[in-house]
Amino acid sequence: MELKDIMALVHPALAVGVVFPVIGIAVNFAWQTRQRRLQTTEAGGKSKIPPVVGREHLKIGRWLTGLVVGVSLIALAASVTFKGVFKDFSPDKMPEAIFVVLMFVATIASLFFLYKAKPNQPVWRGTFAALTSAGLIILGSQDGVWRLSNQWYISHYYYGITASILMIISLAIIPEIYKDKKWRIAHTVLNCIAIILFFGQAVTGSRDLFQIPGSW
Repeated sequence: MELKDIMALVHPALAVGVVFPVIGIAVNFAWQTRQRRLQTTEAGGKSKIPPVVGREHLKIGRWLTGLVVGVSLIALAASVTFKGVFKDFSPDKMPEAIFVVLMFVATIASLFFLYKAKPNQPVWRGTFAALTSAGLIILGSQDGVWRLSNQWYISHYYYGITASILMIISLAIIPEIYKDKKWRIAHTVLNCIAIILFFGQAVTGSRDLFQIPGSW
């Protein structure tokens, strides 16, 4: 195995070893939070589920967004480095290379500022969420990224980018969830779709490991 093969395995290793366990924890806390809310409503304010589950779900959910976006960026970085603009690098590729590097920096910075945006700043939260999502899409459109655009409906790339954007949106709308039931329903629907996409990623990612040619 060469360096590019080892780097290609970093993304699936982190997904299996870190991201998917955190998804399980987040789903567990989400279910307990909902059950506590229902029990509190039906039992006149009493529930055996401790109120801390809501705070834990929020904390784990914030972590999950960063992990999902981070793992996506690692996969894209490996692709453009070993199969895209930085492969057989030459001076005439310098403008494109600089653009790609700046896009990575801008995407990471946008996610950072999204985390830092305050609950009373919906415009900034929406702006940074849009910039982070746009950064992922632009980076994903670079040469070297294994997209399978002619089979987008079973593409690991499209599943991953869509799931990442859903996670970003979920992070951006957190303050609204506590203000309006409609936002809470939207949050639930978005994350249910994301869970389905994560299952799809597990299948398509395993398939791509066989399909993407290695250096051997």
